[in-house]
Amino acid sequence: MDEQSPWLDGEQQQLWQDLLTVVIALPAALDRQLQRDAGMSNFEYSVLARLSMADQDTMRLSELARDCDSALPRLSKLMDRFEAREWIVRRIDPSDGRYTLATLTDAGRQKVVDSAPGHVAQVRRLAFDPLTTAQRRHLGAALSRVAETVRREVAGGPTG
Repeated sequence: MDEQSPWLDGEQQQLWQDLLTVVIALPAALDRQLQRDAGMSNFEYSVLARLSMADQDTMRLSELARDCDSALPRLSKLMDRFEAREWIVRRIDPSDGRYTLATLTDAGRQKVVDSAPGHVAQVRRLAFDPLTTAQRRHLGAALSRVAETVRREVAGGPTG
């Protein structure tokens, strides 16, 4: 290692390993619960949930892909499956024909409503229940800062 890239110290290494566990194992645990209880993945649930929180249950696919950290082709394949299940409908954006809109159907909204209680219970059990209120606040502040740095990096901006 050179002077500009020192090794992580012991505390940083432990924190990094714990963060990797959360980043890798938490989505897998959420996937298992959602597959078992709702027959869908965490990614699929997050797409439906984001649509359910959008104005008029509708979003541009490009924005939905960005918000779900997905490539547009991956999201388009998922939209094909969701349309086949009648959970969403797609249409050209009337305000700008270059975009496609996805709208949650009543059946899609019902899927979110039916799936949410088990998912929320799992999220609480894994991510919130082990922490005190103060720990949650500190974690929120720390993650917000890390997330902002990562978002800038992903967007191609400076991270310093």
